[in-house]
Amino acid sequence: MGMCSHKRLLFPQYHLIKNIPYWRLSSFYWFYFASLGAFIPYFGLYLSDAGFNGIEIGQLMAVIMGTKIVAPYLWGWIADHRNNRLSIIRFGAIMAVAAYSGIFFSNTFWWLFLVLMTFSFFWNAILPQFEALTFNHLAKNEHQYSWVRIWGSIGFVVSVTTMGFVLSSVSISYLPVLVWVLLTGIVISTFMVIDHKGDVHKESHQPLTHILKNKRIIALLIACLLVQASHGPYYTFYSIYTESHGYDKSWIGVLWAIGVLSEVIAFAMMPYLVNKFGLRSLLLFSLFSGSLRWLLIGFYIDNVFITTFAQIFHASTFGIYHAVAIAYIHRYFKGRNQGKGQALYSSISFGLGGALGSLYGGYLWDNGGAGMTFSISAILSFLAFLISWKYTEK
Repeated sequence: MGMCSHKRLLFPQYHLIKNIPYWRLSSFYWFYFASLGAFIPYFGLYLSDAGFNGIEIGQLMAVIMGTKIVAPYLWGWIADHRNNRLSIIRFGAIMAVAAYSGIFFSNTFWWLFLVLMTFSFFWNAILPQFEALTFNHLAKNEHQYSWVRIWGSIGFVVSVTTMGFVLSSVSISYLPVLVWVLLTGIVISTFMVIDHKGDVHKESHQPLTHILKNKRIIALLIACLLVQASHGPYYTFYSIYTESHGYDKSWIGVLWAIGVLSEVIAFAMMPYLVNKFGLRSLLLFSLFSGSLRWLLIGFYIDNVFITTFAQIFHASTFGIYHAVAIAYIHRYFKGRNQGKGQALYSSISFGLGGALGSLYGGYLWDNGGAGMTFSISAILSFLAFLISWKYTEK
């Protein structure tokens, strides 16, 4: 057996690297999720330090999620019809940096609202299109998606951990500058990638309205909405919550990193897990574990061991869930509908679901407390489990 065969057995990614621009695709995911790791976990702390209350923080974080309702689908429609997906990605990345630069000019609520709305309109639009581009490069090897996407999780881990230690030493007012640098990295990475039109499918001209008459697709999208709504309070208030219970910023960064490291392991194992258990079983497991995770976070935050254990569930509540959901979306939406399918998934789940999660979290946080807020999250995840149990195909 030759050296090449040994490499393929020990490192399945080896064959993948030889057939697609693996590292150029991965660099985009690294910078995109590194910026996410610097922004989402700490921006709530930044806003709290600036004097905003729970409702205002919830509203500002909701507008970031809310633009995902419109932006991904709009840009997906343009990309699919103009057949220039990479140009759309590059344009969106440049405009995201330009819009985000407005954060340096004022710190008032309505100015930040405008800046975040404009910035996220472009920032949220580019990821679904890059997902479609990645799947075009993968062609019939879509099960290997997780080996490309894993570098996004690694970027998040490096970023969130580093930021935790940095912000323990310097003022959190430096956060916008650090995020801006990573956003610029996204722009650079888009010019390292080559375009790929994807294979032509006979289903490519099937109307989107016809596809959406499928009850299983509707059930999947509703479940995805509920999942992201359950994550809303976590993304918005987890850092504020842990800091209020005595965790310093460096340890908060470690907790976030533990969650995403678990996600990395899940992504690395996904081809094996899918072959062993199937998409349906993995989806159901991820949704059920979500309910348990939110209850542990909501009621046992003072126990460092339980809090750390709850973060490990990010492997299933996001890692496994996202890989499975995006595989179903790729299965249901073919040809020219690929970009719209990925955008629809992003709009309904991360957009509408994330916005609703941030909003109900903001309104409940100051009045109902963490226990009530995360109990609602647990209920939403369980509802997603019940819907998926009834409608999801293998």
